[in-house]
Amino acid sequence: MKPHSTSVPIPIDTGTRPPELEGQIRRRAYDFYEQRGRQQGHDVDDWLQAEAELTGKTTAAAAH
Repeated sequence: MKPHSTSVPIPIDTGTRPPELEGQIRRRAYDFYEQRGRQQGHDVDDWLQAEAELTGKTTAAAAH
């Protein structure tokens, strides 16, 4: 059985963004996770939503 992880995956292109922004996105994504009652399985959606919120960029997955 695969252990549950509370970490948010890091997108492949992170080398192009400042480490400070990376940390802000990570913390905001974790906020979404906690607001949902720590429900597993939404890590990518949380990351994309946090990224869109903090950078002003939207994606199809983050826009739902």
